[in-house]
Amino acid sequence: MVKRALVIGAAGMIGRKLVARLAKDGGLQELVLHDVVPPVGPSGAKTIASDLSAPGEAEKLLADRPELIFHLAAIVSGEAEADFDKGYRINLDGTRRLFEAIRKEGGKVGDGYRPRVVFTSSIAVFGAPFPEAIGDEFLSAPLTSYGTQKAIDELLLADYSRRGFFDGLSLRLPTICVRPGKPNRAASGFFSGIIREPLAGQDALLPVPKSVRHWFASPRAAIGFLLHAARMDTVQLGARRSLTMPGVSATVGEQIEALRRAAGDAAVRRIREEPDATIMRIVEGWPRNFDARRAVALGFRADASFDDIIRIHREDELGQKTPAPQRGRG
Repeated sequence: MVKRALVIGAAGMIGRKLVARLAKDGGLQELVLHDVVPPVGPSGAKTIASDLSAPGEAEKLLADRPELIFHLAAIVSGEAEADFDKGYRINLDGTRRLFEAIRKEGGKVGDGYRPRVVFTSSIAVFGAPFPEAIGDEFLSAPLTSYGTQKAIDELLLADYSRRGFFDGLSLRLPTICVRPGKPNRAASGFFSGIIREPLAGQDALLPVPKSVRHWFASPRAAIGFLLHAARMDTVQLGARRSLTMPGVSATVGEQIEALRRAAGDAAVRRIREEPDATIMRIVEGWPRNFDARRAVALGFRADASFDDIIRIHREDELGQKTPAPQRGRG
């Protein structure tokens, strides 16, 4: 049984939801929460605010030798593309410092300290041209700085796991939708915005054509992925430590039709098309559909449809209990 856990990136949306779920499930004697801004956690949790990429910071996080480490922290795609130095410092250097700190901590006493490390990677590790559905054997050839940083992190995690420094998994998350709260600087933010804002009675901008297809999972599904990765038997993975998570493939047009089924024409009319060449250029290099059979065989479960993704947002964020919808496309 895991008694000590560390969540890096605990102030982010997924981090907050994960921490809440860990607290609800109970069983942990110690929970340490870290982010660059002070995270908020349950009573009894230890919180630390610092820059993971700064020398010595990763070592401080391992002082109590957590048995389970969730590494969720990252500079998002749009910001990593706009600020090359910051993207590599946070997304690559910070991760390497963490992995090195774990390796060195394990060598101090020689007592076999080998924590489980669950790292959130991204489907941005793949780049065009794509097959109709990307399978588990498709090569990693990212077309963005963010995707490149995540791909390098995956290789590091696999090698450190192979060498026995820790027991790691890289989860290639779909785009998480519908994200609650305010928009962030992710280039993918509009996928959530065109649903979240109309449901809240606000206008939303659509910077890409309705024909754009993408791969999605709800926040609820993402938390399920992380918890399953924390508990599963990694012997099944062998040396291949990166897994593409299952999800829902839908076009923007199909998203909008799911919104129409959920909230009617008035909500759809709040979406205003306003093309953005920069966002379109980034999105064109992203994958659209996957055959994630390896992850499914290992017990990872995703949402059934984009209608379900909207229903989950309404239930979890808006407090609206809704009946399961008739299955639409996606």
